[in-house]
Amino acid sequence: MTHRDKYKIAVLGTGHIGKTLARSLAAAGHFVKVANSRGPETIDPDVLETGAEASDTASAVQDAQVVILSIPMAKLADIAPLIRNLPQDVIVADTSNYYPHRDGIIDTFSDGEVESQWVAHLLNRPLIKAWNAIGSDSLARKGSTAGSPVRIAIPVAGNIEEHKIVIMDFVNDTGFDAFDAGNLDESWRQQPGAPCYCTDLTYGQMKSALASAEKVRLPVRRDIAVQAIQERMGDKRTNPNADYIVRLYRALFM
Repeated sequence: MTHRDKYKIAVLGTGHIGKTLARSLAAAGHFVKVANSRGPETIDPDVLETGAEASDTASAVQDAQVVILSIPMAKLADIAPLIRNLPQDVIVADTSNYYPHRDGIIDTFSDGEVESQWVAHLLNRPLIKAWNAIGSDSLARKGSTAGSPVRIAIPVAGNIEEHKIVIMDFVNDTGFDAFDAGNLDESWRQQPGAPCYCTDLTYGQMKSALASAEKVRLPVRRDIAVQAIQERMGDKRTNPNADYIVRLYRALFM
């Protein structure tokens, strides 16, 4: 198959990113099954409005050509055995990011291991990193047609070019420009705290943003952003909206 064909896609996770991907990719004509850890009966009807089918996890991946993981990093170990057993020609894309306050402390990240490499080792298979560097609100609301001068770009990293091409085409299907961000070793440049992370950049702005990332500074910037958001949420008056978070990330990360 070519990357222009319609694919059988399993989206695992129905959080803000997963449900939008299921909706967008089904609307683009792909055959989408969506699953979560609680069972198909718990999937909200709006996730299925554009043609996606609710499924349990095992059934969703059974004949999938592409599996998109959109679950917290701390939960990936729960489905790792299932993913490890998939045929090698199945493309696996991961949208996860590491947040210590949510995922617990993973010591290897303190030693500088790239998040995507850790996930690839956990799953024992190659993967493509995509849709992790865009906020859920922007993914749901800010998609636009190809050629728009203000179209937001999404970095995509991975080691298998054929797999990367497919996922980049899917990014276009979801309403965004796909930017080739190199191999998985370089995917730290799109981790939380990086200049391109959830800052809603265009394709023309993405290259310099990736190049200017400083690995040692990412965790510090990530944690400062979390503290700023939590502080505003805690005062019961200034609950930050999505536009505020984009402005905050631009101020802290760029």
